[in-house]
Amino acid sequence: MEGFIGNLILEMGLLPTWMIMSVFMFVRYAFFAGLASFIFYYLLKNKLQHKKIQERYPKMAKVWAEIKHSSHTAVIFGFLAIVIYFLSEKGMTQMYYDFSEYGLMYTGFSLIVIILFHDTYFYWMHYAMHKIKPLIRFHAIHHKSHNPTPWAALAFHPIEALLEFGFIPILVMVMPFHPGVIAFFALYSFTFNVIGHLGFEVYPKGFVNHPFFKWFNTSTHHNMHHKNGNGNFGLYFNFWDRIMGTNHEKYEEKFNEIVSRQKEEKLETTILV
Repeated sequence: MEGFIGNLILEMGLLPTWMIMSVFMFVRYAFFAGLASFIFYYLLKNKLQHKKIQERYPKMAKVWAEIKHSSHTAVIFGFLAIVIYFLSEKGMTQMYYDFSEYGLMYTGFSLIVIILFHDTYFYWMHYAMHKIKPLIRFHAIHHKSHNPTPWAALAFHPIEALLEFGFIPILVMVMPFHPGVIAFFALYSFTFNVIGHLGFEVYPKGFVNHPFFKWFNTSTHHNMHHKNGNGNFGLYFNFWDRIMGTNHEKYEEKFNEIVSRQKEEKLETTILV
């Protein structure tokens, strides 16, 4: 990716490269969010109706708003890619390009580090966005989706988008990372974000009560955050919400209610509004 960006800048200039990277970010978003929407909101809608977390479906105007704000986020993410490239070119990062330089074990370790770091960073940043007035205003854009769809995965105010992944340029300055690890992490993070905004519960019965799996967040967990506007601040894991007591008091009850529904119990009152 670094070489690709460098070649683009040399051939086309900085601004066109930024736009190309932004388009790439948006296309990736549109592909995965669109695929999830097609499967859950069209192809298997009737078969999976009993897994729908909120009974109603959002208006199309809300979905288009999610797409619009996500396009702004794609521009910010394109900018961050350019920033990382220039930091690397100036020798200000510890990024390396040969896996053998640190070995595959370190590569796996660095992936675990960035995921755990992001989970902690996200929890406290997200918590602050519900407690600090200027940040509350920025975060309000994301919370316009009270009943989110996969298209809400990147629906942020530009400032929030910058805060969401602005830690990566800093992290690569203090710890060695292979570009492949960063790319895989970005895909992992986005996939988890789509699941969190899916609107359907995809995890099995007993998940939140299992001694191991209860430490992972679910679709219901983040959906309740959007619906209720507070609590359930975590991203990948349920560590911080459990430690800080910020899980919604009815989170496990709601999850168990959803996954206990039978297929024949279709929510006949569900309507598209």
